[in-house]
Amino acid sequence: MRINLDTLAVVRNLGILAHVDAGKTTVTERILYATGTTHRRGEVHDGTTVTDFDPQERDRGITIFAAAVSCAWGGHRINLIDTPGHVDFADEVERSLRVLDGAVAVFDAVAGVEPQSESVWRQADRYGVPRIAFVNKLDRAGADLDTAVDSIRERLHPAPLVVQLPIGTEDAFRGVVDLVHMRALTWTDGGDMVVADIPGELREEARRRRRLLEEAVAELHPAALEEFCMQSTLDTGTFDTGTFDTGTLDTATLVDALRDLTRTGDAVVVLCGSAYRNRGIEPLLDAVVAYLPSPLDVPPVHGALGDTRQERPADPAAPFAALVFKVNATPNGRLTYLRVYSGTIEKGDTVMDAGARRGERVGRILRVQADRHAQLERAVAGDIVAVVGLKSARAGSTLCALDAPLVLEPPSVAEPVVSVAVEAVRSTDTDRLASALARLAEEDPSLVVRTDPETGQTVLSGMGELHLEVALEKARRDHGLDVNAGRPGVAHRETVGRGVSGHVFRHVKQDGGAGQFAHVVLDVEPLDADAGFEFRSAVVGGRVPQEYVRAVEAGCRDALAEGPLGGHPVTGLRVTLTDGATHVKDSSDTAFRTAGRFGLREALRACAMVLLEPVAEVTVTVPDAAVGGVLGDLAARRGRVSGSVTRAGSAVVTATVPLAELFGYATRLRSRTQGRGTFTARPTGYAPAPATVAPGRR
Repeated sequence: MRINLDTLAVVRNLGILAHVDAGKTTVTERILYATGTTHRRGEVHDGTTVTDFDPQERDRGITIFAAAVSCAWGGHRINLIDTPGHVDFADEVERSLRVLDGAVAVFDAVAGVEPQSESVWRQADRYGVPRIAFVNKLDRAGADLDTAVDSIRERLHPAPLVVQLPIGTEDAFRGVVDLVHMRALTWTDGGDMVVADIPGELREEARRRRRLLEEAVAELHPAALEEFCMQSTLDTGTFDTGTFDTGTLDTATLVDALRDLTRTGDAVVVLCGSAYRNRGIEPLLDAVVAYLPSPLDVPPVHGALGDTRQERPADPAAPFAALVFKVNATPNGRLTYLRVYSGTIEKGDTVMDAGARRGERVGRILRVQADRHAQLERAVAGDIVAVVGLKSARAGSTLCALDAPLVLEPPSVAEPVVSVAVEAVRSTDTDRLASALARLAEEDPSLVVRTDPETGQTVLSGMGELHLEVALEKARRDHGLDVNAGRPGVAHRETVGRGVSGHVFRHVKQDGGAGQFAHVVLDVEPLDADAGFEFRSAVVGGRVPQEYVRAVEAGCRDALAEGPLGGHPVTGLRVTLTDGATHVKDSSDTAFRTAGRFGLREALRACAMVLLEPVAEVTVTVPDAAVGGVLGDLAARRGRVSGSVTRAGSAVVTATVPLAELFGYATRLRSRTQGRGTFTARPTGYAPAPATVAPGRR
């Protein structure tokens, strides 16, 4: 069955990205309301939002789990994912961005670019996701569009193209001037949009800003530059004072250029409004349709088939290929969320899980509306849907046609940095706890469950203290378990402070039959911790054949799993194989891999090793009167203050603090600031730990 490709041109798959509390969920709720998907405006503070449907999200007032919804606007279907803003749930954002074609980045008009908005922006950069920006909360005291745009330019480094001018400031904010179509858009108290001429007092400023927009676009877009230069020679480039319908750049040319620059990532279109007051949502939806790409506008997805790479176009008639980005166990069955990249899938079809190399039958296909679902007969290329009936598929799995296997690149999974030991209160619940933790790890790949080989304890590791709290609370609520958890601990690393040269190791084993012989000489030198591990061979004269060199490298990588200080993973070093010897009969890959493993372990014991601990960039916002106490508390937590600015009667302090020192900091900060202080933390890597930090096992 052939499906018209034109239907894909009206699809938009986008995510809402931002720092926590910038207004992502409120923007999503207003989009659903404006499109007629819902008939009442949900509020985060009332716990009535569509996308924050989990009890923990409503209790805490933040988005924890990425939620997918669908709506229609202007003849287009919008598949939208509301992503978390808290750094502990960045892996949810990562998996969502992997399957999206575009995004709306939401910024606070007072705070501008905040730490986590910077992090999610970089995540979108990695996947090449085109974005438009929405500066929210223009009705707040201290809101300033120009300052927020400056922070976008300085911290995120795109070319911001501001296409709107606010009408009114702070409490008096009532609408925007649309600089593309040169008209005024205002909203009544009831939320209705009114289109009118630009107010007289704003006409000159609108003229000036339209000219700046055209110049910025012409600098970046060849076709716009050509028209800009040609028109500039024909007229003065001013607007007619009555209608505002002419300019140096034709409106259609400007729209086309903004679309091209958005989709190439050369610039970001900036809009503004107040989602809470329902002002600015309709133009945002128009911009999503006009500037963000459809599945047909993005490059074909690439995958591996054996040793060859293949691409699959966004064509419903092509072989089926889809990527799983989320798995959710519900009382009604296991839901597997997937993005269909090519082909068509119908209810009852059998598809292949390419990683597990097994067939899976699709029981049902669902159009997702947060926690509600509508049944579909089929899904085609460009769709984001959930399916019921799959047993083995996990987040990152590729589903494909049985006769056209393909493996798509999965989203990356961050390494956990915080761990807690967990146990069931009742010994009879031990098996149930193990099953519950396994299900949590299946739903969230950034959670890792393991058993400590020395203590026998069950250890749950995740991205932060809140991440683990949420996971354990989910086990308690969903599975009816009483769970005890120990104090969180951080994941240390070890690195080389001072290396060694010419370390000799001979592996000789003779126990009847063929023996094992390998002789290696290793140099070990330090690198930056972020550099990871490098291996080089400087062997000359063929003293160690190339196949054995690869075996030595594999053995060295095996040795990095446990360092000599406390059994922590080793990072930040370069190992050079400088010499070696072989035996005509007894040398083998196995022998040289063993020599590499034990040789590097011995060499590390001879090196001066340094224990590393995870650190985070902390941004603390407090009243001016509380700054002194907060700075003292950060110093007591071994924090290094890197900056402090005053903003609208509050101080924003930035510091680098060891992650282990941040446990319980939220409670301490609230008590020092009478509940008015807030903070965010973003892991930034590892730093040397002082000698007073015990180097025990993770």
